[in-house]
Amino acid sequence: MPDHRRGVLYGIAAYTMWGLFPLYWPLLKPSGAIEILAHRVAWSLVAVLAALAVRRHWSWIKALLRQPRKLALLTLAAVIVTVNWGTYIYAVNTGHVVEGALGYFINPLVNVLFGVVLLRERLRPLQWAAVGFGALAVLVLAVDYGRLPWMALTLAFSFGLYGLVKKQANVQATESLAVETLVLLLPAVGYLLFLHGTGTGTFGQEGAWHAVLLVGAGLITAVPLACFGAAAIRVPLSTMGLLQYIAPVLQFAAGVLVFKEVMPSSRWIGFSIVWLALAVFTYDSLRAARTAARNRRSAAALDHVVT
Repeated sequence: MPDHRRGVLYGIAAYTMWGLFPLYWPLLKPSGAIEILAHRVAWSLVAVLAALAVRRHWSWIKALLRQPRKLALLTLAAVIVTVNWGTYIYAVNTGHVVEGALGYFINPLVNVLFGVVLLRERLRPLQWAAVGFGALAVLVLAVDYGRLPWMALTLAFSFGLYGLVKKQANVQATESLAVETLVLLLPAVGYLLFLHGTGTGTFGQEGAWHAVLLVGAGLITAVPLACFGAAAIRVPLSTMGLLQYIAPVLQFAAGVLVFKEVMPSSRWIGFSIVWLALAVFTYDSLRAARTAARNRRSAAALDHVVT
């Protein structure tokens, strides 16, 4: 199979698994969101270390220890991803799956906004239009909810910051997750010990199947991330940009069709504006990618003629 096609399949697998997360977290009740998060951290580390052991891939540790800036960035990434994971688990288990999906729908627009504010990038007119539509959608949905959609905004901004910090750190996905979960291990295990010490922990108290599902939280964290890493090195960013919509579409479908969340007409209007913003953003991104590719081909042809 060609490398590009394999990369697309890895990407589809990653985003499909992320899109199906809303079906998994409710299975872990009566565990609370923070307990689930702590188990997710602990068992993710076990899964990642097992993957590294199979590959016998430990040489990166010495090199990373000599780079305190990268370690600091990964520590910051660990804190940010904790906020993201915890918020999403809470959103799903409190009946706000659709709002969680909204966060990942608007995340590409937040990334563009970060480019302007933090990286001093200049936006093209259609990018500004997309961001404007996104802001309007948040306003409409705030009126509909009677509050700011804070879970969606927290998910969008935390995931955007997480991607920005990880880009600065420039560490491979598996190695990065190993460091991030190791940073979070002590507070996670400490919290779980506290729960069991007070008799409020659910691990081992709700049957063997419940314990297996809590352990599985680590596996379902590590596997899609590994697929995402495999896809990212094989396919262009423009393709990954299109694939990323698989996850929130599936999450939205789960909220509406499986969990039967109420969708009044005002909420449909808000989401329609979000989808319009994403359509404008995607069209502009694809057009820019085609222009860049055409310019590269022209430059290569010119070089060939000159030489």
